[in-house]
Amino acid sequence: MTRSALAFSLLVLALFAGRSALAAGDATEGEKVYKRYCSICHIVTSTGSPRQGPTLFGVVGRKAGSVEGYRYTAANKNSGITWTPEELDKYLTNPRAVVPGTSMAFAGIKNADERQNLIAYLGTLVK
Repeated sequence: MTRSALAFSLLVLALFAGRSALAAGDATEGEKVYKRYCSICHIVTSTGSPRQGPTLFGVVGRKAGSVEGYRYTAANKNSGITWTPEELDKYLTNPRAVVPGTSMAFAGIKNADERQNLIAYLGTLVK
């Protein structure tokens, strides 16, 4: 294998390792994290009255500020964020640092395992 092919292979492995670390959460444990931190303000169904925050159903892959009928802050609507697992991980660590001006009154989840489990659970909430 040439040096450039080896370097490329290592780069690809590093990228996939990062992605798999984000996707490695346990959805069953993530549901518990949702109930502990998120359920007071968010529902996880596609229909139903939103609570203080918008539904989290279909959040993975969704553009921030885009749930029809929910009144978002300008900070969320104009953030340009698409909720990938990587973006969710950053946001769930410190929401106000990622979206200054958000009205979400949540300090974040400092435990990386809890965040990854929650993201895995959120990834199951699809049509």
